[in-house]
Amino acid sequence: MPWTDAIDGFLTTLRREGKSPNTVGAYQRDLHALAELADGAAPAALTAANVRHFVAKLHARGLSGRSLGRMLSAWRGLFDWLIARGQHDVNPCLGLRPPKEGRRLPHALAVDAAAALLDGVAPDSLLDCRDKAMFELMYSSGLRLSELAGLDIEDVDFDQGLARVVGKGNKTRVVPIGGQARQALQAWLAQRLAQSGETALFTGQRGRRLGARQIEKRLDLWSVKSGASQHVHPHMLRHSFASHLLQSSGDLRAVQELLGHANLSTTQIYTSLDYQHLAQVYDAAHPRAKRRKGSDD
Repeated sequence: MPWTDAIDGFLTTLRREGKSPNTVGAYQRDLHALAELADGAAPAALTAANVRHFVAKLHARGLSGRSLGRMLSAWRGLFDWLIARGQHDVNPCLGLRPPKEGRRLPHALAVDAAAALLDGVAPDSLLDCRDKAMFELMYSSGLRLSELAGLDIEDVDFDQGLARVVGKGNKTRVVPIGGQARQALQAWLAQRLAQSGETALFTGQRGRRLGARQIEKRLDLWSVKSGASQHVHPHMLRHSFASHLLQSSGDLRAVQELLGHANLSTTQIYTSLDYQHLAQVYDAAHPRAKRRKGSDD
């Protein structure tokens, strides 16, 4: 059976099964892509090796694992349809999986950018004083947004320079507080507003615990006032903490403990950021990182 008949027949079956026009259109595009890759070979002539080669070829062109997974699903459906009609013996797509998507790297600020953000606004007002304490602490100790919002005054030990944090799964960990964060916290506590009985470390103008969404809005405003060149969200400060600490210490296990990650594999994503930093340093500094002017390709 030629490609035109196979594709048209399969799509007609999909329409009879009630598939949406968008689904049928997507299948049609993916199947025509397969026919083009086959380069004249009939559907019945394709093998698993052929299909594997097609997937590799498309991946090399830049198609994502998600797109290739969708295409394989359409191709698999076509061959199942052909097998049911005696036009093929074995589905050549069986057992084939798309390439795994690389994990998205977390966005981290450069060291200078983090310093510029935290130093960029003088804590003249009550709210700016509180904000500086919050964001210094988040960057100093690698806190999640929910962990920061959930802190109580009693969770901070200024004598030891430590904070007790309740993280995911209700697990408690103890994290160090840097010197600048301690100073900012003490400045905030000297003028903190709180209603009677409120235990929250960070409160709003009404004296009640500050919520996560309010903290997000304040960081957005703080980044604008400080002249930051990009939008900064709270988790970016946590990512920056992890990346900068790993760059300086190289101690992955310590960073894992400080972040409260259950698995080391979760922390290892930051080694990619570290390697990126090293690659940039190499490209800028190594005498053989760049080709000499006038050299041939």
